[in-house]
Amino acid sequence: MRAVLTWRDKAEHCINDIAFKPDGTQLILAAGSRLLVYDTSDGTLLQPLKGHKDTVYCVAYAKDGLWSPEQKSVSKHKSSSKIICCSWTNDGQYLALGMFNGIISIRNKNGEEKVKIERPGGSLSPIWSICWNPSSRWESFWMNRENEDAEDVIVNRYIQEIPSTLKSAVYSSQGSEAEEEEPEEEDDSPRDDNLEERNDILAVADWGQKVSFYQLSGKQIGKDRALNFDPCCISYFTKGEYILLGGSDKQVSLFTKDGVRLGTVGEQNSWVWTCQAKPDSNYVVVGCQDGTISFYQLIFSTVHGLYKDRYAYRDSMTDVIVQHLITEQKVRIKCKELVKKIAIYRNRLAIQLPEKILIYELYSEDLSDMHYRVKEKIIKKFECNLLVVCANHIILCQEKRLQCLSFSGVKEREWQMESLIRYIKVIGGPPGREGLLVGLKNGQILKIFVDNLFAIVLLKQATAVRCLDMSASRKKLAVVDENDTCLVYDIDTKELLFQEPNANSVAWNTQCEDMLCFSGGGYLNIKASTFPVHRQKLQGFVVGYNGSKIFCLHVFSISAVEVPQSAPMYQYLDRKLFKEAYQIACLGVTDTDWRELAMEALEGLDFETAKKAFIRVQDLRYLELISSIEERKKRGETNNDLFLADVFSYQGKFHEAAKLYKRSGHENLALEMYTDLCMFEYAKDFLGSGDPKETKMLITKQADWARNIKEPKAAVEMYISAGEHVKAIEICGDHGWVDMLIDIARKLDKAEREPLLLCATYLKKLDSPGYAAETYLKMGDLKSLVQLHVETQRWDEAFALGEKHPEFKDDIYMPYAQWLAENDRFEEAQKAFHKAGRQREAVQVLEQLTNNAVAESRFNDAAYYYWMLSMQCLDIAQADPAQKDTMLGKFYHFQRLAELYHGYHAIHRHTEDPFSVHRPETLFNISRFLLHSLPKDTPSGISKVKILFTLAKQSKALGAYRLARHAYDKLRGLYIPARFQKSIELGTLTIRAKPFHDSEELVPLCYRCSTNNPLLNNLGNVCINCRQPFIFSASSYDVLHLVEFYLEEGITDEEAISLIDLEVLRPKRDDRQLEIANNSSQILRLVETKDSIGDEDPFTAKLSFEQGGSEFVPVVVSRLVLRSMSRRDVLIKRWPPPLRWQYFRSLLPDASITMCPSCFQVGGHPGSSHVLLLATFPLPKCPSGRRGPWEEGHIHGSKLGQRLVCPLPCLHSMCI
Repeated sequence: MRAVLTWRDKAEHCINDIAFKPDGTQLILAAGSRLLVYDTSDGTLLQPLKGHKDTVYCVAYAKDGLWSPEQKSVSKHKSSSKIICCSWTNDGQYLALGMFNGIISIRNKNGEEKVKIERPGGSLSPIWSICWNPSSRWESFWMNRENEDAEDVIVNRYIQEIPSTLKSAVYSSQGSEAEEEEPEEEDDSPRDDNLEERNDILAVADWGQKVSFYQLSGKQIGKDRALNFDPCCISYFTKGEYILLGGSDKQVSLFTKDGVRLGTVGEQNSWVWTCQAKPDSNYVVVGCQDGTISFYQLIFSTVHGLYKDRYAYRDSMTDVIVQHLITEQKVRIKCKELVKKIAIYRNRLAIQLPEKILIYELYSEDLSDMHYRVKEKIIKKFECNLLVVCANHIILCQEKRLQCLSFSGVKEREWQMESLIRYIKVIGGPPGREGLLVGLKNGQILKIFVDNLFAIVLLKQATAVRCLDMSASRKKLAVVDENDTCLVYDIDTKELLFQEPNANSVAWNTQCEDMLCFSGGGYLNIKASTFPVHRQKLQGFVVGYNGSKIFCLHVFSISAVEVPQSAPMYQYLDRKLFKEAYQIACLGVTDTDWRELAMEALEGLDFETAKKAFIRVQDLRYLELISSIEERKKRGETNNDLFLADVFSYQGKFHEAAKLYKRSGHENLALEMYTDLCMFEYAKDFLGSGDPKETKMLITKQADWARNIKEPKAAVEMYISAGEHVKAIEICGDHGWVDMLIDIARKLDKAEREPLLLCATYLKKLDSPGYAAETYLKMGDLKSLVQLHVETQRWDEAFALGEKHPEFKDDIYMPYAQWLAENDRFEEAQKAFHKAGRQREAVQVLEQLTNNAVAESRFNDAAYYYWMLSMQCLDIAQADPAQKDTMLGKFYHFQRLAELYHGYHAIHRHTEDPFSVHRPETLFNISRFLLHSLPKDTPSGISKVKILFTLAKQSKALGAYRLARHAYDKLRGLYIPARFQKSIELGTLTIRAKPFHDSEELVPLCYRCSTNNPLLNNLGNVCINCRQPFIFSASSYDVLHLVEFYLEEGITDEEAISLIDLEVLRPKRDDRQLEIANNSSQILRLVETKDSIGDEDPFTAKLSFEQGGSEFVPVVVSRLVLRSMSRRDVLIKRWPPPLRWQYFRSLLPDASITMCPSCFQVGGHPGSSHVLLLATFPLPKCPSGRRGPWEEGHIHGSKLGQRLVCPLPCLHSMCI
């Protein structure tokens, strides 16, 4: 820092106070009773003001030009002592008063005291001057926060603080006293919370020869700083970064904002009574007791150091900031003293303070590490012009002399030069043996090693050295002389290689030997090898050149400028120096430049360089080309014309490529190239003499091109002419041209199966089965023809073809059966499955239909499907003896389920429909039948609740009160749906009022043993006495007067039929009446004739003989009994094999019983000679195809039953 006197004047009286006009153009000062106005530019006295009669002690400019805009009169307040000085905060809300008794009073604008600061000196330390820091952004150093002055954020991306573990080392190395601060005593006086939140700083100077700092809340910042003189004035610079102090020492001193003395502004002949800094500038005015006015300009020099990508510079006079120019990281080192010199080298940083030198080192070898720690301290005052640091030494430059000191401060070596040293730089080397490059004023350039006493003269020129640098290989030296000329020398030969004008600094590229840059005249100049200079605008000085980054110092900051290396790269390319151009490109060029380099190297057949460049731009296409060429070269190919032709073809230079192909004797490659490009006119020039293969290939390629450009008809014609029928067929098929397809198919030979098959496939897809069939017949592909008929559902043609070729039977009937099933033609589907021999599929279809019917509560349909399943199982058992036992088990199971679902259909209809078609007696019988027949695991869909509810309801209606009571009791243990809840609860209550017995008319009779059975039978649907199973009517579910009998062993079904058909006549019973009369009475006697004796029925006799017992004893008849039976009294269920026929004897011959000959269900009533009719609508025929009295008894209302021949064979259509 230097202070230059700009102008000086002297008044007649003591200068009591000074004030600048806010814009800094004028200066007003108080001298005696007069005010003097000066022009700050040249010190001209503009005018004196004589309005005051007494001495003027203070002057100030109001920013708004008014005395007091709020008040008409000045308010006055008393103070406890004489007020010597005062200062307003920046916002004008608070006023600080410095008093003679050493007290500072802080008041608001209403005069109310908010804070009172009592200093230790009391009246012995009167407060002579105070001033608020004008910057509201400043924060205390002692609070360990960063300085946020405007200068700190010029180029900062971010500031990285030194870690807390290092701060003690940093602070102790910066010369601060190693004293522990005593804890501040807490003041119990009330404080304003708003004051605590503010960060206004008040600087206080007292005649106890101390300067102190306080917050607005009254809390002291740091400790008092001793001055060794009586301060008379204190003031801040505009931004608050510096403090001016003057007083009894007859000089003005410059301090940092935290009170560190930086130097003297100017020495005077008397006490300094006032001093002020010009707004927003580095000018200072000083007023003395003897009336002297001095105006100084402060010049702050740049203190910095640079090594490669690390730049260290001074900030705020007492801080050092180290900046990484690549990553933009910064670290601040606070020294608390004036920083005089900075040097940086590798991992070392040297900082010279007024009384010592600090040596720092990096924490690690990481290139991006920014953590510094103190390595050594040299406690000694040095005077030097330049400071250089090495790995183990520091170098001091003192005019003509260089001194080498160890880090402990011991001088190890000294060099005396012939002239003043103008430039010095460390050029690297092993630790402890580094080399120094030194430039002298007399033009001499030396190289000095720190471990060698003798300097080496590299060269000597006629002009003084201003700047110099050495290339990375230490073979070239660049010098900037005092004439602004850049001169480049060969160090070995001392030859001047070239020189360039208008240079003020120079730097070699650390990554490229032949590149340097220099700056001057507002331009940046980049020179590669001996090529012309490339120039662009740039302000500042070049201080480093690393790759594509140029480090430029402008004013007080350094920045890294990214400079594309395109110009020097193209200079190398023009001379076909591809490897050198690649080295330049690696420093930093655009993607376009990389591609240009790759193309030029490829055309120059420098495949290695081209490959690297294409990898950089990630062009896989050209990388594949280079890889293929390298493989061919490994195989022994050496024809460069052929390689270059491939390159030209990739670049789109087709005619040049064709010429090279022809010159190298590869005309076929030119033909292929033009053909692939659809440039057929040029391709014809390279056709061989009538080669059919090449002609066909050309026509095919031309057809492909026509196809791609949406000219399909032309492409079809070309494909046909080239013999590519498949491609022609594909185009016709894709466009739906049926006529062209059949035309092609008719012209093709039957041996060309592939195109014919493709034609047939497209014709089938285009809904032209006739043409497709014609094509299949031409090919003789009968299997495909069958598939065509099946897919198009042309069953008549398929059946006709199947008659001629039985081997396709399965291929026809299986899809036909599936189609029938999908169209609800189940009986026909069954027949088709049988014809196809697919019994399993038939069963699966029926099982699925059955499950669906149950799930949809179509129980009549479910019964029918179960009957169908049972008959299907019977057929399988008949056809496959291996599955006989399994299938017969399923037959009986499905028959049983069919009976259950058929009966439950009536119960479901009764509970769900509002009207019922069944009589109460029928519903009563069905409920009892189901309740006795249900297995332990109730079949799916059947509800016990509905069965019991129906039974209870009908029992109550018919007088079976005991049974109804039992049903209601059973219902109490089941889950009742909400819709039945009320009816069941009501029935349960009302049944209690009925008698506890059942009507005798409802009791079922066993016709074998004539036993009355209870309505609720624990044994099920069998007699409790003889265990004979009951035979139920399929309409009314009454017990029929039928008894099943079995044939004796050895009697076949045919013999049994013949014996029954004989029908031997038995003599009739002739019971005659004989009337005897007398006088008192009349007697009627029945007289048996001789013929009636011995006419007892043998079958009836057999019943009476074999009845009774706990086990069921079947009725087995002999030939004699069979011969005695009448054909009209016997019913025979003629089951197909492997089942045996079933024989039943009617015990009431006069009662009519009817049996369906197809489903073998019987119907009738034991007390009626008429068939019971339960429906009034006409019904179709039974599946047997016969017509008989049972037809009018078929009961079924479902669509499925009406759709089939028999609406419900075996239960599903209630044959009676």
